[in-house]
Amino acid sequence: MAKLTDRQIEFLKEPYIAEFVTLMKDGSPQITPVWVDTDGEHIIVNSEEGRVKVRNVRRDPRVAVGIYDPENTYSRVLNVRGRVVEITAEGAAQNIDDLSEKYNGVRPYRAHNPDKPRVILKIAPDSIDSRI
Repeated sequence: MAKLTDRQIEFLKEPYIAEFVTLMKDGSPQITPVWVDTDGEHIIVNSEEGRVKVRNVRRDPRVAVGIYDPENTYSRVLNVRGRVVEITAEGAAQNIDDLSEKYNGVRPYRAHNPDKPRVILKIAPDSIDSRI
């Protein structure tokens, strides 16, 4: 497993939209813009249970995440290839509220539907390509 540097961790704490790539059943890539977080070791993605990306990682945990500073897209970049090592509902409702505050300045997350449970996807980096 590759290790995130302190500068990369700080970059992940910025409100930059990430591109999250999973693999469809036929092996083709599926890409989704997502909010991201980190626990210092993993990249964290929050999603509703049942979404395509969640179904994909349950079947094949290999993923890629690309994050770019919109003010400096070629010089401040973090690309990670890794795998989802944990899918958990524990703390997911709190995490989506935290992400909403980070990205929108609003708490709680307004689009949260309590009938659709949320999950956290923890991504362990296997390789990191970074210009941070």
